[in-house]
Amino acid sequence: MFGLGMPELIVILVIIVIIFGAGKLPEIGSGIGKGIKNFKEATKQEEKKSIDDNKQDPENPTKT
Repeated sequence: MFGLGMPELIVILVIIVIIFGAGKLPEIGSGIGKGIKNFKEATKQEEKKSIDDNKQDPENPTKT
């Protein structure tokens, strides 16, 4: 779609290192990883909630 090849990715990485510095990269990576993990957990919880709502007895709903 954007045509990002290896040279483009290397240029982006170099720019990020220049902006944030090499010492901050582990913190940035950790933050991104935690964000992705939280997003996956939230989507799994929402999916489970949706499945549980569909299994609920239509004759006797507990929600108002």
